[in-house]
Amino acid sequence: MKKLLDGIAEFQRTTRPSYREKFAKLALGQSPDCLFFACSDSRVVPNLFASTEPGDLFVVRNVGNLVPPCGPVGLSTTDRSEGAAVEFALQVLGVRDIVVCGHSDCGAMRGLLSGATPEQAPNLREWLDVAQSSVQRLHANPIDTSLPLHNQLSQVNVLQQVANLRTYPDVAERLAAGKLRIHAWWFDLGSVEVLSYFEDRGRFEPMVGSADSAPQT
Repeated sequence: MKKLLDGIAEFQRTTRPSYREKFAKLALGQSPDCLFFACSDSRVVPNLFASTEPGDLFVVRNVGNLVPPCGPVGLSTTDRSEGAAVEFALQVLGVRDIVVCGHSDCGAMRGLLSGATPEQAPNLREWLDVAQSSVQRLHANPIDTSLPLHNQLSQVNVLQQVANLRTYPDVAERLAAGKLRIHAWWFDLGSVEVLSYFEDRGRFEPMVGSADSAPQT
């Protein structure tokens, strides 16, 4: 906690002056470029590795970067917060890009493979059930077998969450109309590298070039 408080004090002294104008504009409203689903893992910092500023990303973070699929009446099949974020980002903010970003050495993926969740963590256990479809997908369609199994699952999980996103009416309609793009990313902690899924190659690879050339899924 001391580090957090010291950081706030440092921000007030050295950083806040240069951001006054930026936040004065943001106080009037937001217009982010992207809805970004990421894991809650403390080592994953989207604004850092994507070099983005305040106001650029509309971020949803949860354990395992999961997006529960949508049911037949337009409601999320489990937790409503991810579905609410999708609706707000698309209908209110007009976001035209969605990123689902997983990462290496994810504790949620390790827990899924081992079945080892704390006994006194019923919410965690039920939440991770959302990703059982990712485990099934991994067994049916392995990906990059050079990786440890938990990292293979992490990559497959990103693709499964993209598939889950497509079940939302707002997403499906905008994709069909060419008004939305979805991107599957994976952050390698060890190499500090962001990989994107190239569908034509069937694997995640480092991204190069401009945003216009970034692959979609």
